[in-house]
Amino acid sequence: MRTEQKETRVNAVARPEARPDLHRPGVGAVLVSTWRVGTPERQRAAVEAIRTVWESRAWPDLGLLSYSVLAGTDGETLLHYSQWTEEQAYDDFVRAYRDDRNAEIDAAVPGIERVELRRYGRVHRSRSHGAEDGGRLPGVVVIVEADFDPAGAGTGQREEWVDNVLTALDEDEAAGARPVSGGISGNFHLSTDGGRVLNYAEWESARAHEDWLANAAPVSDAWRAVHHHPGLVGSRVRRYAPALSLSAGA
Repeated sequence: MRTEQKETRVNAVARPEARPDLHRPGVGAVLVSTWRVGTPERQRAAVEAIRTVWESRAWPDLGLLSYSVLAGTDGETLLHYSQWTEEQAYDDFVRAYRDDRNAEIDAAVPGIERVELRRYGRVHRSRSHGAEDGGRLPGVVVIVEADFDPAGAGTGQREEWVDNVLTALDEDEAAGARPVSGGISGNFHLSTDGGRVLNYAEWESARAHEDWLANAAPVSDAWRAVHHHPGLVGSRVRRYAPALSLSAGA
């Protein structure tokens, strides 16, 4: 069903924890994009420009449920994670509102390179580490991207890979071999083009994630099945700090 595009009088409101609700109802599409801005100073300036531009305008459409920005720990990049009722709502936003907003951001921070935009469905599977109601907030978000041979799209290879990751984590936890200490949640998304899995993984700190990666526990059969899964052609891991999360105000 097509989302009717119209300007509203609702304003953007920044969430104090700079964190989207990853399981909010009504999400039908997730858009994830990367900007390269160059330096930590320009990261901060770009986030402030985004906040100023969005808070100075009416919320563009209720088909947009949230818009979050994360700053790469590399000091160079920004990750944008937005939740929509459907892809059509995003396409309507692009036609009506995106260029005007980006032009004002670019005027404040010239030279932004917009690297990539990917479309995903809502969270496919998720896993909480520890008490789900513990109230822990992420100090860092680890973005894991796994790319698959497009020839295998529709065969279930990505869904099976996600299942294998969760099985490996469960086996580690049961054996006490590699506890996910400091991990909060993992949230797996499947790209609509059939070629990628994205895990939006929340951790208490970068150090907690680094310690987990450095754990010297022997690699299990379950993890070997993850690393050598049919169709998997590459993967990368990047860390980000939550910087801004906006949603429509009341």
